[in-house]
Amino acid sequence: MSITIGMRDLVRDSNVLSHHDYVDIEDKRSHEYKGLLVSAAHAKKVKAFLDKSIKAEKQKKLDEIMSIAGTLTIDPKYNNMTSKELRRARAEKYRE
Repeated sequence: MSITIGMRDLVRDSNVLSHHDYVDIEDKRSHEYKGLLVSAAHAKKVKAFLDKSIKAEKQKKLDEIMSIAGTLTIDPKYNNMTSKELRRARAEKYRE
């Protein structure tokens, strides 16, 4: 069950989440959508979904960059290196 309320209503009654699964927040004057509050019962599921979708989005952007970079494909063993270590490893690779 959900409800749409304004910021003032949320401040006046902060227990609104105990009666609803999620609450849509909107600006009552401009009717602009401000956000969503999720009850504690569903928070872990929503957070897991968001983490998964954010990670997929970042990986997609990285894949696009790597496809453009072409020859600069990085081996997974270099993932946790600092920039200084990475420069040394690349220099050694090109010396060979």
